[in-house]
Formats: sequence, C-alpha cells, structure tokens
Amino acid sequence: MITYDLSLYPNLPKYQALYTLMREDILAGVLTSGFRLPSRRTLAEHLDVSTATVDHAYQQLAAEGYIHSRERSGYFVAKMDAPRPQKLPSRAIALCSDPEPDIDNSSGFEYSVMTKLMREVIAKYDRVLLQKPPHNGCAALRNAIAVHLLHTRGMTAQPADIIVGAGAEYLYGLIVQLLGRDKLFGIETPGYDKIRAVYEANGARCEFLPLDRDGISSEALRRSQADVLHVTPFHSYPTGVTAPASRRLEYLAWAAARGAVLIEDDFDSEFAAKGLPPETLYSMDGGQNVIYLNTFSKSLSPSMRIGYMILPERLHALYEERLGFYSCTVPAFDQYLLAEYISRGFFERHLNRLRKRLREKKGK
Repeated sequence: MITYDLSLYPNLPKYQALYTLMREDILAGVLTSGFRLPSRRTLAEHLDVSTATVDHAYQQLAAEGYIHSRERSGYFVAKMDAPRPQKLPSRAIALCSDPEPDIDNSSGFEYSVMTKLMREVIAKYDRVLLQKPPHNGCAALRNAIAVHLLHTRGMTAQPADIIVGAGAEYLYGLIVQLLGRDKLFGIETPGYDKIRAVYEANGARCEFLPLDRDGISSEALRRSQADVLHVTPFHSYPTGVTAPASRRLEYLAWAAARGAVLIEDDFDSEFAAKGLPPETLYSMDGGQNVIYLNTFSKSLSPSMRIGYMILPERLHALYEERLGFYSCTVPAFDQYLLAEYISRGFFERHLNRLRKRLREKKGK
C-alpha cells in the first residue's frame, strides 16, 4: 500500500497535498507506468482522510494526464513519454522580508492631512478612480503642477506639455526612447550615477563632462560631442554645485547652436534654504530646447513614485507619435490625491516647514 505524509504541505488543502505527493512520485518513477492505484475508499481509510479528498486528488491527476481510468478497474499510472527529471525542484518557499525602514522623523510628512484627503478623494471622484488615466497623466494633477510652478517658480508651463510618470528614473528611460538611442548623452561627472545607469540600460551612450565650481566646465562643454545634455543646475549631486546665471546661459547657447536638447533635472530645487532657487533653464529658454524634470519622491516621500517632465513645444508631437501608446504608470487615485494636496495649498505649506527646519539646522 502506498502511503503519504500530507503534513509535508501544511498550507495546502489535503487533496492538493495528496495530488502533489503522488505527482512527484509519478515523475520520479516511484509509481511506474501501468501501476494500479488503490481504490478511493481503500486509500482514504489508509491515510485517514475522506474519500472526497482522494477523489479530488485522482481527478486532478487524471485531468493533467498523470493517471487514467479504466472502466470497472480503477485508476492506473499513465506512461510518461518525456524523460523524468533527475531531481524535482523543492516546493519550499523562502519568504522575503522588507528591510527595516530608515525614515527621517523630521521629514514632517502629514499623515493626518493625507488620511483626510484620501477619504475626500474617494468621495469626490468615486468611480472616476476606476478609470484608466490618460497616458500623460490626469488633467487635475497636470493642472495643479502647472499652477504650482507658476506661483512658486515663475514658470509658464502648459499642462498639455506635462508628462506624469512613476519617478525620475522612469522618465529618464522615456527620454531616451523619445530622443533616440543613437544620441550621445552628456552627463555631469561626478554626478548621480543612476542617470548614467538608466541611460545605458536603455541603450544610450554617455559622455562624461567634468564639473568645476560653476557647473560643467566651459572647456569640456565646447569639446563635447553630445547631442543631449543632462544637467542638475541646482545643487548637483554629490558636489552641491549650483550653476550661476552665466553658466546656465552657456548651456542654453550650446544647445541653441547645436540644435541639441537640455534636460534640466531640478530634483532638489524646493529645498533652497534662503529665498527662491535660481531661475530655471526652462524659463530662461522660453521652452524651446529644455526638458524640465522633477519628482515628488524627495519633497514628500521616497515611496511616492510620482515625477513629471515638461516637454518643449517642439517635442510634443514627437512624444505623441513615439510614446503616446504607453499607459500612465501612476495610479489614478495617487494622482488625484496629489492634485488635491497641491491645489489646496498643503504642499506649499509642507515645503515652507521643511525650508524653515533646514534654515534652523544650518543656523546651529
């Protein structure tokens, strides 16, 4: 009599545990082709389970072709034409665990405000939250971003030119697909290494341009063969260099002379401790050759994978042609929640608190 220890699979229903153990024996050749299996009642009594358990296991095995029935004779092990594996993979599951959270308790994240807004967004938008967002992002969020940038940075950006995506790294990949993998991307060195990693992972080539105390060195810029220049003009990481107006004008002149594209990565601009950060390249250029890029991952939370880029008008049609088929990578609920948070002034108050704490910290 064949016997099985169903406790080897404590998380499975008994019939599934029996099916699994019998299937393993058939594949391993323990139960050979033509072997007659015990009747359902006999095996049920031997294993101290119900006949329904054995019946369900036999039916599953038969449905998958491991056994077959003969009228009035019972079930028999089927012939396995393919060679049996020498060793079956273990069915044990090594469960993962997330790393311990490393959260800065001074971040000032407003849990109570967000909790209240979540309930209000569900009530306000109702079934709209179940609809697929437009490929470039929900209009409510794009409008909120445009108004916020106008009031806080003096930027005139049309909501139609704003593309919402799941963080800056995702948007870097879109930029490569938009401009072409054949383009040479000039990037700062030292710089944020994920920029290089994402560009190269998307098939683009990178040229490394050294920084001086004002940004990318003028000499390196003149010698550069790049078609696209990715810069972080405010607080370049890890050096902290901020490009003055003269160097920013060099970047713009370089791009205009070559018909090149500038990518302005403005991720840290909200944290200017005193006054406003310098005027953006996007504003200085009038939206001709600059792709402006920013994210809420640092200003709100690393888990909030929401970023956006603003395309110059000349690239809008190209984006629609090449990438308009993509679905938006940010859930509708998250977009409407952030739109309400920005539009109702919570985001600006949040930034003001962070700036105040930064000033106090630097004043110590």
